[in-house]
Amino acid sequence: MKKYDVTALGELLIDLTQNGMSPQGNPMLEANPGGAPCNVLALLTKLGHNTAFIGKVGKDGFGDQLEDALKEVGIATEGLGRDDQVHTTLAVVHTFADGDRDFSFYRNPGADMMLTKEEVKMDLIRDSKIFHFGTLSMTDEPVRSATYAAIEEAEKNGVLRSFDPNLRPPLWKTLEDAKVQVLYGMAHCDILKISDNEIQWLTGLEDFDEGINWIKERFPQIRLILLSMGKDGSRAYSGETMAEAGGFTVDTIETTGAGDTFFGGVLHYVLEHELRSYTEEELKEMLTFANAGAAIVTTKKGALRVMPSQQEIQALIDGK
Repeated sequence: MKKYDVTALGELLIDLTQNGMSPQGNPMLEANPGGAPCNVLALLTKLGHNTAFIGKVGKDGFGDQLEDALKEVGIATEGLGRDDQVHTTLAVVHTFADGDRDFSFYRNPGADMMLTKEEVKMDLIRDSKIFHFGTLSMTDEPVRSATYAAIEEAEKNGVLRSFDPNLRPPLWKTLEDAKVQVLYGMAHCDILKISDNEIQWLTGLEDFDEGINWIKERFPQIRLILLSMGKDGSRAYSGETMAEAGGFTVDTIETTGAGDTFFGGVLHYVLEHELRSYTEEELKEMLTFANAGAAIVTTKKGALRVMPSQQEIQALIDGK
């Protein structure tokens, strides 16, 4: 028996999100705990799974807030390091009228980039069913080498690997650099989640099914591919089986964390049913649950501390 269902490595940061205006007419920013890998873990923890995080924050007030937030939601923190030279990474979130958003990062460098491979607690990875990672921990050294070492440890020990490219163009020196790392992640994962705009950017193909085939031809070891399409829903590909599920209509405030919540919902299904060849009906069940969770989180500010419960998700599904 493994101690953890999922261990993730990557960025833990503060999302500075606008929350009203001051009496002087200035935007007021709320410091929300965030970071894609921890958002995934937060939903999984809310759904009853044991999770752990590997990463680094600054030895500062924001770092304290983030460590406290992980403990509050129940994510194990023994893999979290503190850097006394580099501050916690910040992301200023600009939200558009439709709830979509843009990011400005204060990360040159940020503490999440300073994790070294010697600091990665490999025992957490060995003692997990799934190891989850993205590309923000692959933009720069030393955290890129730390990520590679963690992936290698997971592979050696038969731990399933889930990967979300989570492309953030401002963080890359060039998009060609980003492409190299995305392809590396795809070569070393069992479960892949990719968004509609990411697959078109990566493959150069407008048609989603053609883009999926492009990936499957190059990376046949990927056993489950998820395609997120925002409010249009999502698709899943398991072997030769494909399924699609529509999104849910909700009063969206902002979409921060929606993709992470979706992926967390998928990993919940995998943990409950094991990774295998799924039928179309099973894939639709998986996607519907994940879509509902993602929809709910868009009705709230932030993500990590406001993940929906199993009951909330089921209520939205039942009320559709």
